[in-house]
Amino acid sequence: MTDAATSPVLASLPQSWQDWIADNLARGCSPLDMVNSMARSGQYTLDVARAALDEAVHARAIGPGANVHAPDQAMPFIDTTRNRIMVDQRAIDVLFVLKSPQVILLGNVLDSGECDALVAHCDAGADSSSRYTRSTVTGAEDGASVVHEGRTSDMAFIARGEAAIADRIERRLALLSHWPADRGEPFQLQRYASTQEYRPHYDWLDPDASGHRSHLARGGQRLATFILYLTDVEQGGGTVFPGLGLEVYPKKGSALWFLNTDPHHHPDHQTLHGGAPVVQGTKIIANKWLRQARYG
Repeated sequence: MTDAATSPVLASLPQSWQDWIADNLARGCSPLDMVNSMARSGQYTLDVARAALDEAVHARAIGPGANVHAPDQAMPFIDTTRNRIMVDQRAIDVLFVLKSPQVILLGNVLDSGECDALVAHCDAGADSSSRYTRSTVTGAEDGASVVHEGRTSDMAFIARGEAAIADRIERRLALLSHWPADRGEPFQLQRYASTQEYRPHYDWLDPDASGHRSHLARGGQRLATFILYLTDVEQGGGTVFPGLGLEVYPKKGSALWFLNTDPHHHPDHQTLHGGAPVVQGTKIIANKWLRQARYG
């Protein structure tokens, strides 16, 4: 029996599964990939598989002979064991999956009318003027919202409860990600005209940066990101991951998902990403960041 097997869920598994987990972790296999394999076997639910892997990973991290139960580090997740996910009476297609860091491209998350409704809501306020302002970033030193040359788009927010269409989509994303809606930040729309971009950056908040601590206090770390593509773009405007050699092109109604942290909520430096300059057309996206705890 492995030392890790003293943890409650892991210890309840047959010895063959305990050995399989230990052997594959020793080989460097992705825990997320292993969770999906266990679920596909039909013998375990995703929750059981995730708990067993969390315990095994924790036991390996603290060394042989450990006899502790890892604290529950819940994570939002998307079930990619099937190629099509039924959520909110909608068939969402799993188009692409990168295992580590986890990056998932989803199709048919929104229909064309829903995309148009979100865009229209922010295009004109009560006085028929645009709600958009110049995009900002969070200052690492003081936490203030500041204009930065690396982010040249315009942004607008939709508060929870402000628009029925946004609330409906938010509930759909909560079901899709197995994560409560109140642990998400409000929708942030980003509008990119020709030449506008967002240079590579991280979505996670830096716990060592004094300016990020007040933001961490409002709901904890940003565990995951949804990017909803609300328009098609004629040329350019892809979401790029320079360290991974990956670029995802905007397609209206699709969504990009990625985890910002490891299973223990530590920032994942592999998630460096950005918005490539738009060459032709207008790119509008809606960002949704999922936090550790209730946001507010």
